[in-house]
Amino acid sequence: MCGICGFNWDDKQLLKSMMDSITHRGPDGSGSYTSRGISLGNRRLSIIDLKTGKQPIYNEDKSMCIVFVGELYNYKDLRQELEKKNHEFCTSSDTEVVLHAYEEYGENCLNQFNGMWAIAIWDNKKKELFLSVDRLGIKQLYYTAVKGKFLFASEIKAILQFEDVAREIDKKALLEYLTFRYTPTEQTIFKGIKKLLPGHYLVLSRDKIKIKKYWDIESQNIENEPLQYHSERILELLKDSVKKRLMSEVPIGAHLSGGLDSSIVVALMKTLMDTEVKTFSVAFDAEEPFNESRYASMLADYYGTDHEEIMVKGDAIKHLPSVIWHLDDLDSDPTMIAQYLLSELTKKKVTVVLTGEGADELFGGYDEFKFLTYGKKYLSSMPNAMRKVITPIVNLTPDLFLDKYFHFTSALGERGKEAFADFMKNANDIGKSYMILASFFSDDEKKVLYSDWLYDSERKNEDYPSQIKPYFNAATSSNILNKLIYMDLKRRLPHHLLHKIDKMTMAHSVEGRVPFLDYRLVEYSFRIPPSYKLRLNTSKFILRKAVKDIVPKEILNRKKHPFVVPFDSWFKQGLKDIASLVFDKSSLMHGKYFKYEPAKSIIRRYEKSKLYYGRQLWSLISFDIWHKIYIENDDMRNPPKDIYSLYS
Repeated sequence: MCGICGFNWDDKQLLKSMMDSITHRGPDGSGSYTSRGISLGNRRLSIIDLKTGKQPIYNEDKSMCIVFVGELYNYKDLRQELEKKNHEFCTSSDTEVVLHAYEEYGENCLNQFNGMWAIAIWDNKKKELFLSVDRLGIKQLYYTAVKGKFLFASEIKAILQFEDVAREIDKKALLEYLTFRYTPTEQTIFKGIKKLLPGHYLVLSRDKIKIKKYWDIESQNIENEPLQYHSERILELLKDSVKKRLMSEVPIGAHLSGGLDSSIVVALMKTLMDTEVKTFSVAFDAEEPFNESRYASMLADYYGTDHEEIMVKGDAIKHLPSVIWHLDDLDSDPTMIAQYLLSELTKKKVTVVLTGEGADELFGGYDEFKFLTYGKKYLSSMPNAMRKVITPIVNLTPDLFLDKYFHFTSALGERGKEAFADFMKNANDIGKSYMILASFFSDDEKKVLYSDWLYDSERKNEDYPSQIKPYFNAATSSNILNKLIYMDLKRRLPHHLLHKIDKMTMAHSVEGRVPFLDYRLVEYSFRIPPSYKLRLNTSKFILRKAVKDIVPKEILNRKKHPFVVPFDSWFKQGLKDIASLVFDKSSLMHGKYFKYEPAKSIIRRYEKSKLYYGRQLWSLISFDIWHKIYIENDDMRNPPKDIYSLYS
């Protein structure tokens, strides 16, 4: 695992500055290549081939050069094939295999890779730069073109080292962030800086940029085999995926949340490893359902792991500036503080960690999938007379009943219940109902909160349901659940979940691996009948069947509980004071982006509607701190010491 960067001219000083800005991604060493028309840099985190794997790496005649991020899990097999074609190797690394595979097959080599990656290859004969990221976007690569100059890097902060790159906000991306809490497209929050989308490659030749998709998900061929057949196949693929991701010459462990997905990963690691499995979990200074540490401890005892736990208290809010600095592309989620501290704990014992992300996306694990699938099926024909009385019915429904079927609905408060009722009334319109569930600010709230400049942009911006239609149209499946899963794999998974995993683990020089996102398992999941994934009120039905013999029944039969932080406790232990500081001393909250009184009122409203306004509060605070770090501050090479220094 490493960090990479580069540009299409020769400038050793700039290259060093870019490499220095991402030292946390690779503290074990660095390497660079400069020549006329190209500069490539690498920061190395040594995982395999500790002795000879230093980058950049060259082909036999040094006409090609590569810097590489990630792991290629099938590199040994590919190396044997390439050696038969007379390729000569001077290292034992997967990086060199990638280079020779490109030399032999061109961009078609990407279809032979199993792993996660961000690749940069310079072909000195053709004067071409080749960039690529893996199929699912586990690793990110950012790029920009300014005044005829092209730059790329593993993190945006490296690109910002070039003074000609303007630190300006992309208005459309900001609006998307305020709606979804992340930017779900190729555009970042920075104007002109883009992400190379998952499953794509980029070729820079004579200042011309060509971007092409090399992989997508097909779901046309549903295999109507019995449930048992598919569940056995899933377990086989999962076991092989975990086995491949145990490839390491440094200590390896797993994050153990106490939920189903991480339990599966640890269970398979237990069967495949000769040594004791090391596991790590987060505990919160709060009651359940926020604190699930007892389940993690129970699983650690069940599997006999070497387990460590970190207690995250309300004062953890002090780490928010560091978290935002490491993210650099704006993303709002309080759980990232817990992930940041968990990665810090992890680094004390291991350098590689396996996680359970991706299972919800593949097998329909989110409540939204239930709502939208069954809502469309059962509520679309609701009589108009009944739609008019939905809101009072929801408000009168006991909280215990709501929480039994729709997790945390009561915690969303009165405004959250109104949104839920609004969803039920609009279940016949999949685009609108999706937006109601996904949006952090309603249209009415935006009108009141946004400045005239920002709201004018919102009105001129195309409506969000129309943004969703391309994903629905691109999905080859006609089934609504598979369409939703496809959209999540293209939007939320790479641009939010994988983004925060990568940034929070790499903040402490830890490599995160995600066995559920082996592309073979992803492709296979789309050949399974959708009814096997979501059955009545049971999510991930087939996954539960596949692992019933390796996971304790208490975990197997648990309903999914989202990973959430005890926001109310944090609010009382310091977040309220920080919110007041931010809202009072920020120009952004005084008309530049938002109107002061509506913004400040969110603090008061939180007391009444808890999680609903808590999400809004966190989004605005995160944006303001990000703005202080990356837009207002001249020097953003290091994370700020604390929040208060930003507002002094």
